[in-house]
Amino acid sequence: MFIPTLFERKPSLFENSLEKMYQDFWNNSYSTIEQFNTDIIEKDDHYLLQAEIPGFNKEEIQISLQEDVLTISACHKEEKNTQSSNHYVRRERRYASYSRSFHVQGINAKDIDASYNNGILEVTFPKQETEKPEPKRIEIR
Repeated sequence: MFIPTLFERKPSLFENSLEKMYQDFWNNSYSTIEQFNTDIIEKDDHYLLQAEIPGFNKEEIQISLQEDVLTISACHKEEKNTQSSNHYVRRERRYASYSRSFHVQGINAKDIDASYNNGILEVTFPKQETEKPEPKRIEIR
């Protein structure tokens, strides 16, 4: 028979750990970035895109250009295979996959350049050279 009480039973330390594990699993607080931040700077002859993608190796980042759409993707899978006789209550890994696409137009696709240093990806897009039409004299009839 259940008897209501004014006092709540204090949960054990183990119950607190399980509850915290459950909350952490459903709470996405371990994700450091939802979508990486970018700055796009226009210069005289090119555009410079700077993207903050910390925690990735250069090999984990892909840049592609298809039909005036530039896509930057980063995928990181951290897995530590350690042999141990421990019975884990909690063991964490980091899996992260991010992607952003940008519409780019009027650029020279052949000469796009990229570098990655200290968590910052820099992509340089040379502007497409536009031919300036020479003035044409039109005779009046």
